[in-house]
This record gives sequence, structure tokens and C-alpha cells, in this order.
Amino acid sequence: MRYRALLVAFLAICLSVLTACSEAPSATSSVPLTYDQIRNTGLANKCPQLSEMTRGSIALESGKTYKLVGMCIEPTAYFVKEEPASKRQAAAYVPGKVLTRYTSSLDQVSGELTLNTDGSLLFAETGGMDFQAITVQLPGGQQEPFLFTVKGLVAQSQPGQSALTTSVDFEGDYKVPSYRTSNFLDPKGRGLATGYDTAVALPGSGDSEEYLKESMKSFDIGQGHMSLRVSKIDGTTGEIGGTFEAEQPSDTDMGTAKPVDIKLQGVFYARLEEV
Repeated sequence: MRYRALLVAFLAICLSVLTACSEAPSATSSVPLTYDQIRNTGLANKCPQLSEMTRGSIALESGKTYKLVGMCIEPTAYFVKEEPASKRQAAAYVPGKVLTRYTSSLDQVSGELTLNTDGSLLFAETGGMDFQAITVQLPGGQQEPFLFTVKGLVAQSQPGQSALTTSVDFEGDYKVPSYRTSNFLDPKGRGLATGYDTAVALPGSGDSEEYLKESMKSFDIGQGHMSLRVSKIDGTTGEIGGTFEAEQPSDTDMGTAKPVDIKLQGVFYARLEEV
């Protein structure tokens, strides 16, 4: 009986540790975690979270330049647009399961924030760890790789704003580079900058229409659209948080495949600084 009580106590301690490790790190935590406490827990992939009771505001002055730094964008839901089986039906987004483990969030993204003359706020992304290669799987087993990014994001809020409040929504477009780089080689050794021009062992028919599409590699740059909805603001520390929704194309396999539309939903966090 004594061993059973000890076993129950040990399992309770293990369960409490696992529960604590699964929670997102607090943005106001005064005790930073060590590398050993974070490794293999998935905490590094989670964005800091502000308290649900944080509902302040930050006043902005026209003519001054501000900067959003330390921005973290964490997807929590993935959807893939599927073409309908019948022409009478409309295309719909199907929820997908992310296969990429612990490397789906963007972090340390920064950009300038300015107050326009009409009272709208303009955010222009300038750099950071602003891309992640992700793969999602549909219920039928089909896998769709894509490059989640906010490169060159220019998002503007509604006019009539004199401060950064929880009613501010940013919306704008960004660039989506190719999932693969120019040095990538396909299984036949063909690439954009290196490798063969045509498939080896098929030199005579390499220029046929059937193989031309696979042989002519390209670095496609698509366009995505993102909405950032601010819902939490700490006026003392300059921290903001909220939710986001983004739509962008998937990978084209260096121009050989038709892209599909990917929708992502999640949370974000950032800090406002005056330049």
C-alpha cells in the first residue's frame, strides 16, 4: 500500500510538470527559463502571451516614427482550399494537420509603425526570422508544403486613430518566396541554377511538352494577405498582442505544380518602441 501511495504521488508530480511545460510563456515572467527547461518541450515555438485583463492603450504622435520589435507570429490552425467535386459546389477550406514539429512560428520580426495624416496606422515589416517551411496534411492524406512568411508586409489600419488601442486592425499584403531555393535538385538532377537541363537518360525527348514543364524550373514569388487584430495592450511596457489570419499560396515545386490556397489562423505578440 505504501508503494502505491508513492506511485500516485510520483505520477501527480509528473503530470503537473507536463502541464506547466505545455503552457505558453508569459510575456511578463520575471524568471527566464533555461535551455534545458525549454529543449524538446515546444515552448520555443510559442509566442509570449499577455493577460486577458490587459486592455490599455498607447498614444501616438504624428510625425514620429515608431517600431514594432520582437514580433512573434504563431499559427494555431491550418486550412487548405480544396476544389469541389462538382461544378455546382463552391471551393471550401478544409482543416489540415501540421506535420512540421516545433518550427512553425515566426520570431523577432520587426518593422516601422507610423501614424498617417488621416489617422491610420501603417506597419511595414523590415526583417527578422520572417519565414518558416511548413507542411500540412489533409484528411485524405495529401500533403501540401508551403513557406509561411511575412516578408515585405505592409499593413494599414482603419483611419481616425490617434492611439494604438484594442480596436485597431491591420490589414495588408506580403511576398511569398519560393519554398525551394535555386540550388535545389529534383530526383532527376534538374535544377534552376545547377544540375541538368533535362532528365538524364532522356536526352532525345527532353524538349517534349511532357518533360518541358518539369525541366523548366522557376523561382516563383507569390502574394499573401494578412489581418492583424490587436486585442491586448500594456501601455506601461508597450507590449501588444492579438490574433491574425493569413491567406497565401502553397509551394509550386519550382514552377512544376499548381499552387493551392492556404489559410492560417493564430496569435501574435510584439513590443512598441519609439525610434
